[in-house]
Amino acid sequence: MDIIVTLLLITLLVCAIGVSFTRNLLNAVIIFSAYSFVMAIIWFILESPDLAITEAAVGAGVTSILFFVTLKKMNQIRVQKQRAVSAEDIESSRDEEQTGSLVLEEADGKGAHHEA
Repeated sequence: MDIIVTLLLITLLVCAIGVSFTRNLLNAVIIFSAYSFVMAIIWFILESPDLAITEAAVGAGVTSILFFVTLKKMNQIRVQKQRAVSAEDIESSRDEEQTGSLVLEEADGKGAHHEA
């Protein structure tokens, strides 16, 4: 039993450190959910089922769902901003791509000429 509690506490520490250092918000929410789930198991092992149920329902359940919905809404905002790009911006990016490819072709031509 002590080995299980030790493993759960180590998992709790890894989750706490992992959520602090991750840059991806989706990964942070998933790690936070795992943290809450492990905490619910620890409360159950400590013979406190009321706290375990509360932690599982609120920490791993409702809070995680709210975070996922928030992330979904944030992605919808980004998609709408990307769709609002004007035709002029698209034309200027095409011109830049063509200029870049010409420079690359020219550099390849010099390289091939120089090698021969």
